[in-house]
Amino acid sequence: MDSYKPKPLLNKSELKQIKRSRTRVHGQKVITDDVKKLKSLSVTPDLPEEELVNYYKEPIWIEYYIPRESRFAYEIKYLYVYLVNSEPRPAPMDSILREALKNDQFVDLVDIARLHPEKEKLIRASYTNSWPFFESISNGYKQYQQTKDPYYLRVPLYHTENLMKREPSLSTLEFTGNFFIHNLNWLIRRMNRGGKEFSLEDETISILIKRRNEYWEKKNLPTDEDFDLFAALFYEQAFPNRGLEEIEAAELLDEDTYF
Repeated sequence: MDSYKPKPLLNKSELKQIKRSRTRVHGQKVITDDVKKLKSLSVTPDLPEEELVNYYKEPIWIEYYIPRESRFAYEIKYLYVYLVNSEPRPAPMDSILREALKNDQFVDLVDIARLHPEKEKLIRASYTNSWPFFESISNGYKQYQQTKDPYYLRVPLYHTENLMKREPSLSTLEFTGNFFIHNLNWLIRRMNRGGKEFSLEDETISILIKRRNEYWEKKNLPTDEDFDLFAALFYEQAFPNRGLEEIEAAELLDEDTYF
């Protein structure tokens, strides 16, 4: 992270103006501020290649309306969201998560249940209806271990993303800790290293953005106007029926959630 040096692009008043400035052309909502500013956004962060594995990459469609030609122009750039690691609760809680973070290991819940028979009843009772998904995740993870081919991580990634929506469970609260975010980050990094294309659901990306913003605020890191503008464009496209103010209010209300 020490090499992260966001380049200044817009001051706060300009950024606020772009975020809130909208109009409709032929019934479509488009960005109408200075096109040169939007076109000047970098395609990738100014980071070494080896550090980009720690970011989730989301394509963003930027729409330009050209009045003189009465047409839209489109361009794809990318929102890079830094992956923030989970933080275990104070010991002795979350020993499973703490060990996984220390050794950069994937938390295979099927193996955890086998290695901790005294907790198997708690784990299985917490995931009675979703246990087959954890078995599928475990199978995909083991195939990856054998082949080192990130292709086999696609199913574990999407199952993990879906199962996150049902958290927290008694198992995560009383034993394992929040291993879902850890596993999600672990899977994204391995897919990145393998050069595999993939995409996450909008709600999942929103969680990653929220965690990144909280991390930036906690560490008092420099404001990155490029990221803020890309994030605003993402919300505009992912949740077109929700205004920026409504999204920000929802994030404030949600700040004490498990993730």
